[in-house]
Amino acid sequence: MTTTKINLEKKTIENADAVSSKILSASKDKLGFVPNMYSGMANNAALLDGYTYAYNSFRANSGFSPQEQEVVFLSIAYENNCNYCMAAHSFVGDNMTQVPTEVTDAIRNNSDIPDEKLKALSLFAKSVTLKRGKPSEEDIDNFMAAGYSEEHILGVIAGVGVKTMSNYFNHVYDTPVDEIFESRIWERK
Repeated sequence: MTTTKINLEKKTIENADAVSSKILSASKDKLGFVPNMYSGMANNAALLDGYTYAYNSFRANSGFSPQEQEVVFLSIAYENNCNYCMAAHSFVGDNMTQVPTEVTDAIRNNSDIPDEKLKALSLFAKSVTLKRGKPSEEDIDNFMAAGYSEEHILGVIAGVGVKTMSNYFNHVYDTPVDEIFESRIWERK
């Protein structure tokens, strides 16, 4: 099955609508650049605004540490086969949230994660993604046995919502990986 890509204009702070321009400007102030994904999403203010709001809320309110958040995002992006998000979140994990490289590499390679708690988190995030929000009782029991709570189950659901927006956008738009993330370019083997 071939996916049809769309050819969107790469929006900038100067040519985006008012809502998107404000988000792109804030992104540039925070990161020092505007990610390609944001420039593409800016073609629809509802998508960019909804994504960035949900992303920021997940970062602030999910109940997960920054390292756990990257494990959630990487695991979902892996299952959704999102090359852009795998590169971006591998870079963020390695350089900004101090996820051990052996953990990010294990998720990228679909191999055994050396940390048991992070392994349980990754497996649960993958399960929720693959089973479209219908994890089995065994999935939930294994997740909870690793030290997570019902609040964390909801946090994973929030993460799936955030990454579904970005992963699906990146599939349709075929978002080019930003230069800063190129050291972590990924393709499923």
